[in-house]
Amino acid sequence: MENSLDAFVKAAGQGADGVELDVHATVDGAIVVFHDPVLPDGRWIRDLPAASVRHQRLANGEPMPLLEEVLAAIPDLRVHVEVKQLDAAWDAALLAVMDADPSPERCSVHSFDHRLIARLGSLRPSLPRGVLSASYLVDPLAQLRNTGATTLWQEWPLIDQALVDLVHGAGASIIAWTVNQQVAAKHLAGLGVDGLCGNYPERLRVA
Repeated sequence: MENSLDAFVKAAGQGADGVELDVHATVDGAIVVFHDPVLPDGRWIRDLPAASVRHQRLANGEPMPLLEEVLAAIPDLRVHVEVKQLDAAWDAALLAVMDADPSPERCSVHSFDHRLIARLGSLRPSLPRGVLSASYLVDPLAQLRNTGATTLWQEWPLIDQALVDLVHGAGASIIAWTVNQQVAAKHLAGLGVDGLCGNYPERLRVA
């Protein structure tokens, strides 16, 4: 079950060196881990207190986890935090959760909303940041320059050698998502991507 504590722990057991997860802030500033901005009943997470959101059970019966719970459950993995939506009022709350981790340097943030990445970077210039892209833009590096990000998270079918070389030439890194087949993983590894993000860690072993 995606974004569950059980899934994150199992990923560690399957050889993953990191996890990618999705976060939202509740109306009272709790940072919860869940893919969608709304609950199955249509209520927006941002409009609900943490207690109501935590009452929601995942498909495996677990309560929706808090980010700090996930960090505690997988202390040896890198954690790539996709910020789905975040009111500026809760920027400090997100940063505080990551700061409280015994190894805060293992945490990074990325988002499709590049404004969030620029905003978080202005508050914490040292925070590792990435931008998500599902398009092959005329100037891919502009996404990095405009946000201060150092990692391009690119939808994998759009990655080619020219893009990898361009990103590396700028001193940045590129992570491919969502890679769920080993043949694709091997192809991308051959291009020199810096990371593979997928739902099945065992399929991403290409050594």
